[in-house]
Amino acid sequence: MNFINYYYYFTKALSEKVCDDIINLGTNRKKEIARTRQFNNLEKLNKKQKKDLFQIRNSNVAFLDDKWIYKHISPYINEANKRAGWNFDLSWSESCQFTKYSKNQFYDWHCDSDRVPYSQNHSNKNLRGKIRKLSVTVSLTDPTKYEGGNLEFVFPNSPKNKKKIIKCKEALPKGSIIVFPSFVYHRVTPVTKGIRHSLVIWTCGNPFR
Repeated sequence: MNFINYYYYFTKALSEKVCDDIINLGTNRKKEIARTRQFNNLEKLNKKQKKDLFQIRNSNVAFLDDKWIYKHISPYINEANKRAGWNFDLSWSESCQFTKYSKNQFYDWHCDSDRVPYSQNHSNKNLRGKIRKLSVTVSLTDPTKYEGGNLEFVFPNSPKNKKKIIKCKEALPKGSIIVFPSFVYHRVTPVTKGIRHSLVIWTCGNPFR
């Protein structure tokens, strides 16, 4: 697929109050160590596997399903889908992932989509047979409160061995929303000072044809 827009953004889309309400909600929920598909069952990982996991991803997350959050963010997802020219067929959003990045925490290069759709036996019937199509990142923390923790993209159409890494400066202002296809590679660089809070949502639909 060829795109003109590999991501779309809305600067300061959410008010400071909404951002703070999400932070308070996520902070008070039980958190867990962030994982990847490869290292999903933390209890069954050996020491080497845990070490490998923390070389890829190191953060703490909680999952939120509160309807008022979707009410604030979903219109921007749909608007980005149209304005960016993707026009993906979307049907359901997964649980919101609230993430806390403290000093030295990060998430290395990855994409959010998987090679195969969710199983037809998935516990959530709305996700059965679906794939992640759009990823959404919401910046919840004032950028003056932390250093590092930058959202960056690498675009697949850049010359071989010369990856075009783009620092997504549009993601910095508190309340900003970044939307991008879930197969686009991205990362969050290590936080060097303070704490960065973010919210991630994956919106799904039937597999591409």
